[in-house]
Amino acid sequence: MKVLLIDDHPLILSALQTIIQGLSDNVSVVAADSARAAREALAQDAAFDLVLLDLRLGDADGFDVLTEFRAAYPSLPVVVVSASDRTSDVIRAIDLGAMGFVPKRASNDTLFEALSMVMSGGIYVPPMHMGDEMSGSELYPDAAPSELRSVRERAADGGFQTHAPLESLGLTPRQTEVLGLLLQGKPNKLIARDLNLSVETVKDHVAAVLRTLNVSSRTQAVLAVGQMSRQQGGLHSWRKNSP
Repeated sequence: MKVLLIDDHPLILSALQTIIQGLSDNVSVVAADSARAAREALAQDAAFDLVLLDLRLGDADGFDVLTEFRAAYPSLPVVVVSASDRTSDVIRAIDLGAMGFVPKRASNDTLFEALSMVMSGGIYVPPMHMGDEMSGSELYPDAAPSELRSVRERAADGGFQTHAPLESLGLTPRQTEVLGLLLQGKPNKLIARDLNLSVETVKDHVAAVLRTLNVSSRTQAVLAVGQMSRQQGGLHSWRKNSP
């Protein structure tokens, strides 16, 4: 497994490199101390399995780099590892296509859990309280306050959402397929193409999925599923079984 680690702080870069290399004998880490170095590494060899990205880089905004990499390498999972644990930053990163968000203050076990979840196809988000830091209009301009309260209430109990397990949500097989593609950050047009459906049919399925999850936006759906996966998953065996 090959990991691209991007952080402009030498001590943190070195520490994270040591930690990640300790996950498995089969893990190799390429360290980049700038967005420019990361671009050069990917240009030379795009065969990475995972990117770990700091949001604050000396030569670029991490959110811009995330957007750039998701567009240029859509199949390459990116996990944000940041000194910030602001709810707004977590939501923005997931909305831009990150497959995980790990605060730098998290424990090694939390990092292991996050990487395990992402490498097994899931999305990792930290426990969050979604109601205090930003107003509803800042987070989701098109969402009604009552819909936002619903999400906040579900996030309030210890930072975990209290949805039923995914398999008990009652989604149809087609809705489950749509949810899977939605979690990959694909827009309706691409989902329609992948599933050979009309865009209007996909919109109907997306609306049904959002209703089932009791959320009002794609980002909220990603966060909800990420929290559910985290609740159910625990620490996986990725460290031992990595390819």
